[in-house]
Amino acid sequence: MVFSSVVYSQSENDKVNRSAFQLEIAANETYQYSMDVPESPYFVHEKVLQLFCTETVFVECEIEQDTISSMKVVAENLHPQKTIVIRFTQNSEDRKKISSELKVKNPFQKSLVYDAMMFTPNSQDWQSTSIIPIQPQLENYELWPHAIVTLVLERWRFE
Repeated sequence: MVFSSVVYSQSENDKVNRSAFQLEIAANETYQYSMDVPESPYFVHEKVLQLFCTETVFVECEIEQDTISSMKVVAENLHPQKTIVIRFTQNSEDRKKISSELKVKNPFQKSLVYDAMMFTPNSQDWQSTSIIPIQPQLENYELWPHAIVTLVLERWRFE
């Protein structure tokens, strides 16, 4: 897998990178998928967030004229009124019914929309996936009936 390392302009003090870790998830009934995730930025490009299964992040946003003008991952949710909380997990207790779940909490007064691409251990290819808009101040649950290694979430906007 190739990782992009383009980072939008933030001061070095504002950046929160993911720490390197060993990702291990169930790919199917018998195969365990494993990879070394290097220390890397969560945002691979301006407002393009890459998450690996098992990660939870706080994405603090700045809003200008009803548009998300900037986004950054922060270590703590100090400003819940402008921080999107995202949790990406896998349920593999029953290896015959593996599922991946993405929870996204919308703190804003408008519906939040974004586009998503997924990379699965079985196809080894990027695929587009549909996402339901998140109603104001609610949490959305996206569920896929298979393993996902990583998601890219982009084109964040309000409806």
